[in-house]
Amino acid sequence: MFKIMLVEDDLTITEVLERQLGKWGYQVLTVEDFNHVLELFEREKPDLILMDISLPSYNGFYWCTEIRKISKTPIIFISSASDDMNLVMAINMGADDFIAKPFKLEVITAKIQAMLRRTYDFTLETEEIKAGGIALSLADNSISKDGQKLDLTKNEFKILKLLMGQAGQIVSRDEIMKELWDTDQFIDDNTLTVNMTRLRKRLEEIDISDFIETKKGIGYRIVEKENT
Repeated sequence: MFKIMLVEDDLTITEVLERQLGKWGYQVLTVEDFNHVLELFEREKPDLILMDISLPSYNGFYWCTEIRKISKTPIIFISSASDDMNLVMAINMGADDFIAKPFKLEVITAKIQAMLRRTYDFTLETEEIKAGGIALSLADNSISKDGQKLDLTKNEFKILKLLMGQAGQIVSRDEIMKELWDTDQFIDDNTLTVNMTRLRKRLEEIDISDFIETKKGIGYRIVEKENT
């Protein structure tokens, strides 16, 4: 699993990015003490850094320069200060890319994937999300266990990608419904229950049972245990 270090002091943006990147199987490391960014980087050794320019204490340019003294880890700036001068400064100080705020989540995810592909000379680990000995393929929308493979429908895949990306954590019914039906129109809550029931039955075709746990009135979570 690739580790992404998020150097951003806006808690709303941090939470949104944690949720989005978690869906794709990334481990997100958030900075809480902005006086010790370099120490956290050296200790955690992330595979990629998302860096804001405007930060408490020292700005993103400073930390980019400090990190470049010891590492070539890819750095992508994310900033609302997107004028040409800041873009040029970011690149000159060692940044690999620059994304202006506000950004689309699909764009930032694609840029991260492309950067990791270019940087690391092996197949992207994010082509699969793994939990409890079960692997979800992002390449062909399938799930597999012990050599058995099951092709998933669009909704089945969306549900599992969301749940497995946050394995062990409860994902609310509202969040799952938003992922499945991103619309302002009313969706009957029972529709989700029907989809989850069908998904569980389909998973049983390859001997996956008790993998999705229901938290009544709240949501669902993946039970992380081997040989599920």
